[in-house]
Amino acid sequence: MLASQETGLVIVVALVVLTLTALAGSHADRLSGTAVNNFLNSNTLIQVATDASFFAIMAIGATIVIISGGIDLSVGSIYALAGVSMALALRALGQASPSTIVVVGLLTCVGVGLLCGVLNGMLVVGLRVHPFIITLGTMWVLRGIAFVATKAESILVPFSLTSVTKASLGLRGGLYPVPMLVMIAVTILGTLYLTRTVMGRHIFAFGGNVEASRFAGLALGRIQLGVYAVSGLTAGLAAFLGASLYGSASSGDAQGYELYVIASAVVGGASLIGGKGSAVGAMLGALLIVLIRQSIRTLHFDQNYEWIVIGCAIIVAVVIDRWSAGVTSRRLSRSSAAPATGGIT
Repeated sequence: MLASQETGLVIVVALVVLTLTALAGSHADRLSGTAVNNFLNSNTLIQVATDASFFAIMAIGATIVIISGGIDLSVGSIYALAGVSMALALRALGQASPSTIVVVGLLTCVGVGLLCGVLNGMLVVGLRVHPFIITLGTMWVLRGIAFVATKAESILVPFSLTSVTKASLGLRGGLYPVPMLVMIAVTILGTLYLTRTVMGRHIFAFGGNVEASRFAGLALGRIQLGVYAVSGLTAGLAAFLGASLYGSASSGDAQGYELYVIASAVVGGASLIGGKGSAVGAMLGALLIVLIRQSIRTLHFDQNYEWIVIGCAIIVAVVIDRWSAGVTSRRLSRSSAAPATGGIT
């Protein structure tokens, strides 16, 4: 456990939290008058978890794609198209019961996200073009469809939908733990999918060695199609939470999310050459990225440095991953070269 990638991320996250707590300062509570830390308080922590939830949910799907050796640059556009599709569908639905609105909204978002993911997978498998090029193209196409469908307008979603995502669940006003709980649930499901199912093992095998997987008789096309379908599905689920929480959807939603999602996956330990990654690592990577953003705000630094810091975090994570892979390779080489002991002399 101590040697795992996730343990290292937990330690880093804990160090960032402790540093922010020490440097953030404090203010007097308006009601009680007691001193409250500017970072280590319920409002800020829940807000950080809420902000991280959208990135983390999409990062789990993107991590599954990266484990297979692929890449998905279209997650932000899928998010936008799924969100506006839900908003348009609910506007066409008109007056309906709150439960109907929630079900239709969820099914629309997840369904559109799944269809977009299947489209990506079919193009990658059918055209045999590198996933970077395919998803770069669909990133523009899908956002363009969202732009044309909405005429660049922001579309409101019904209040009954917003009230579900903004349910306080017994917490005091202003705290909305639903996105955080969904993030935790998706992380658990993603972990079980990757570590406890045959399909998950096939994904690791495919990303680790394509030729060996082909000789083993694995359905390579089905694996690729499946990972992009999962990525699209998680983007659709994140769009449902985002549009519901903020009360509207537009074609400009989630612009630049590709950077945060891929950064979360890479910082979380996913190897860009495939065969390595985890859902827990993706969640922790998203949490660390959001903590970096929060630290810039809390410590009153220039927010223009946010992109620089996140870019540096990606480079450092990739360098550490390559260094770790090299150390492991050298250790295995020494083990195989060591003379065997025992036997008859």
